[in-house]
Amino acid sequence: RRADQFESVRHGAPLRFVVASIRRYSEVSTRTLIRCRFVAGRFVEELSVFDMSPKPVAIDFNRDRFPFCIVWTPIPCLTWFCPLIGHMGICTSSGVVRDFAGPYFVSEDNMAFGRPAKYWMLDSSRARDGVQGWDRAIAQGSEEYKGRMHNLFCDNCHSHVARCLNLMQYDGSTRWNMVKLALMMPLHSRYVSMWAVIKTWLPPALLLLGLLLLLLLVPTA
Repeated sequence: RRADQFESVRHGAPLRFVVASIRRYSEVSTRTLIRCRFVAGRFVEELSVFDMSPKPVAIDFNRDRFPFCIVWTPIPCLTWFCPLIGHMGICTSSGVVRDFAGPYFVSEDNMAFGRPAKYWMLDSSRARDGVQGWDRAIAQGSEEYKGRMHNLFCDNCHSHVARCLNLMQYDGSTRWNMVKLALMMPLHSRYVSMWAVIKTWLPPALLLLGLLLLLLLVPTA
């Protein structure tokens, strides 16, 4: 950890308040107020440090706010036959969902196919330029996808999320793609509620049960 920039804000004998931008090894800058004691213009001791960085926003399930998360919800019919298939979006630092909902349209705070059923919390410090880089990448990726035709198989909601992660170079990588996200989401995500579990798995379970009953009832030749 090192101080990159110091700016004198207030002078008072013998105290001085200094605002410092401190850069950690993760390349995330934080704002810190440091109260120091000076004697005859020379630094004597550091009295206190106050973190002025923006505080992380907590997840709010009632308002569907999932800061720094990838969210997922089932798609009727498609998810029933393959529970791994669903609709995906990515959330800003304030928790607002952005998702590629259709041709030339990226939704904001109104996720297509219903409220999020699962969320995968990521770490903003792994994004280039931290929180600012996270939000900037989502805004840039969303503007880019407003000019794209939606394709279920090769340029879809997963592709939009992958593009945002690549723009922010999340985890130092620019190799995020729809297949990688589809495989990682079930491994790292959590359901928002018990109803979300039921909404995701009850239709596939009923379809499977119906198929088994059909096989048992149909006489074999």
